[in-house]
Amino acid sequence: MREVYQFNVFLKLTSSTDYETKKQLRRFTFNPKEGIDNPAMVISDDTEAVSKPSPRVCVLKKEEGETFGFRLRMEKGKQGHIIRQLDPLGVAERSGLKDGDRLLEVNEMFVDNVEHTEVAHMIQVSGSHLCFLVLDEKAYEQAVSEGLDLRELAKASRGEGWRPPRLCHIMRDTPGLGLNIQPVEGEKGKFTVSSVKGGAAERAGVKKGDRLIWIDGAMVSELTHSAISRMVKKCNNHMTMLVIDSDSEKSYARRKMPILPAMADAENMPYRPRRLHLVLGPEGYGFLLRQEKTGTGRSVHMVTEVDKGSPAELGSVKEGEMLLEVNGESTESLSHNQVVSKIRQSGQQVTLTTMPPQGQDFYTQLGLSPLVFFVDVTSGNPEEKKEIPVTVKPALPPVEPQEDVQINPNVRRCILERGSAGFGFHLGCVQQKPGTFISQVATGGPGEMSGLLQGDVVVEVNGQNVEKESVEDVIVHVKRGGDALSLLVVDQKGYDLLKKNGKPITVNKLVPISEVEENVSSAAEPPAVKTVDLSDDST
Repeated sequence: MREVYQFNVFLKLTSSTDYETKKQLRRFTFNPKEGIDNPAMVISDDTEAVSKPSPRVCVLKKEEGETFGFRLRMEKGKQGHIIRQLDPLGVAERSGLKDGDRLLEVNEMFVDNVEHTEVAHMIQVSGSHLCFLVLDEKAYEQAVSEGLDLRELAKASRGEGWRPPRLCHIMRDTPGLGLNIQPVEGEKGKFTVSSVKGGAAERAGVKKGDRLIWIDGAMVSELTHSAISRMVKKCNNHMTMLVIDSDSEKSYARRKMPILPAMADAENMPYRPRRLHLVLGPEGYGFLLRQEKTGTGRSVHMVTEVDKGSPAELGSVKEGEMLLEVNGESTESLSHNQVVSKIRQSGQQVTLTTMPPQGQDFYTQLGLSPLVFFVDVTSGNPEEKKEIPVTVKPALPPVEPQEDVQINPNVRRCILERGSAGFGFHLGCVQQKPGTFISQVATGGPGEMSGLLQGDVVVEVNGQNVEKESVEDVIVHVKRGGDALSLLVVDQKGYDLLKKNGKPITVNKLVPISEVEENVSSAAEPPAVKTVDLSDDST
């Protein structure tokens, strides 16, 4: 008698031989690798596995003169960093990005819970090569509604045993660099690197069997073994390598991702920039800043003096270091007065990014932005700094706190005409709340010339009240006005006072530009809230 295989279903036995047939039934275990001779049968995976959201990897690489060709936005009523406005056939679209995608990772760094401005900053400093991990809009909303851990979802896509690549800066000692580089047999463009026990390479973090990915700014996949050997012999007293263990390399190969320096653990890299957080003291921040020219002719902003016991000293500001950023904005193209102005406009606290001057040449030679590898330095309790005596610095006058009764709301109607680069300001908003403010004003642009100040609350656009509208709607109103724009704005403290007292926000006169410039050092600070700087929505 032919055997009967049971596929977890119940057979209805109807003949007189039911009992004998039933005794011969046995359970059948299907092996997909062996196949099956019934073409009508469909084998499906577990339902839960099928419905689980699956992130996608998108690799973006732009050439000189190109942009990535997309906008990253935060939108009212929606969660996540949203991909919008992809250029047709642009870099982003060719990479597989789609409108509405949510960004989970940038260069293997989880960003879904990171502030929008910081994510934009990461993208801007990463150079011409980026790797994104994204979820499409429907999958993201499904994952959020089901309470899935998006970080674990992203981590799972890398597989078990994954470890990030490592940047190893090797300083030559008496015996040499202490390493050996060999090609991988049968795999063109791949090399292994081994370190001599106790040697310079091992101290720098190179491990036996590591795969060599990049060396002194060059991808080794484009080099021959002899070319690499010549580079090692000709290097002066140091060399920087990007390495990864072989198992983790397979993870990148499976996901079809390049291994980039921006993804690396850079713990042992020299001259790493430091992001410092300072709170204003009674006499200022307590340091001097001077613009100088380097040997290559580049202008840099140098910290030349730090007062003992000042907020700057407590915040770890060091004399002789370069100032790279003020509140995340690069100082490279700014004059001394512009940098000082931005520090003054920060109000009661400021974030500075500094680096030893040697770092500029070091990272330039490697073709990397030092800002990719910054270290966030957290100082002591800001409340303790207020009791420490500091020396007066005329360049950085204090901003004295004011009581409500002392506040004189600075209500202005600013008239702008579009310039060659737009209106010269950026709009910002508070996540998930209506209301828009001026997050950034371009130096010398129409916005600054009209009297706009960073932190101003936008009340009206071309005569229409926008206090309860989202930043996206405000941008629409701005664009509708064409090349002319009228903004009714007020400083944040003045806005809060007028609202508290139920008074209308009106202006009796247009503010002369000279009056705005004279009072810029004592302007009200930007809103003390978490903000999203929609820098891509510049107007």
